[in-house]
Amino acid sequence: MKKHLIAAVVASLLCTVPTVQAQWVVIDPTNLVQNTLTAIRTLEQINNQIKQLQNEAQMLINQARNLASLPFSVVSRLRANLALTQRLIDQAKGMAYDVANMDRMFQRLYPEQYAATVSGDQMYRDTQERWKNTLTSLQTAMQMQAQASQNLKDDEGVLADLVGKSQSAVGALQAMQATNQLLALQAKQSIQTQRLQLTQDRATSLELARQAAAAERGREVRRRFLGTGTPYTPYPVNFYGN
Repeated sequence: MKKHLIAAVVASLLCTVPTVQAQWVVIDPTNLVQNTLTAIRTLEQINNQIKQLQNEAQMLINQARNLASLPFSVVSRLRANLALTQRLIDQAKGMAYDVANMDRMFQRLYPEQYAATVSGDQMYRDTQERWKNTLTSLQTAMQMQAQASQNLKDDEGVLADLVGKSQSAVGALQAMQATNQLLALQAKQSIQTQRLQLTQDRATSLELARQAAAAERGREVRRRFLGTGTPYTPYPVNFYGN
């Protein structure tokens, strides 16, 4: 195809050479063809360079889009929601949540067996404290449930915002950041669920422990009432000599 094009160009040039009567112009066909080929190659190189520059410019534009950061973050909102549930746990009264204090209080209030030195008044006060522990644990669980319900409403808004930002992401970085925040929302909900389950299980455990301690207190009261001596044996009594 190129050879036919070159031949046509050469023929056109030869036909357009003006006829001069006073002077003869000598044209070297070989040199003309060589110059034409050189010009065509140069033009092709220029076109290739232009395409290369266009591709590089487009690549830089794409890189800029991929490196663009997402101008939106829900991390602070998620942390605020978790802080509310944690505050409810920190404010919970009754049995302590830390292991050391919990063990000490549990051994005192929920003994396997009452010692003989423990007075009846002390056992009664322990019963009252155990009842308060169960009541406050149930209250904390209900507060956690209410807070979790409120947080779910907030999570719906967070999810809608993240989905919108993800769908309108202009580059890979924004899409990845939106995905990471969606994962953060999922992790936050998992933590909240664990905390809610913890308070519910705690209330159940304290109620079971209260029932066991009440049974032990009843056994101890009965033992003290009966004593360790000879049990009472009824026998008939005659009054007024009858």
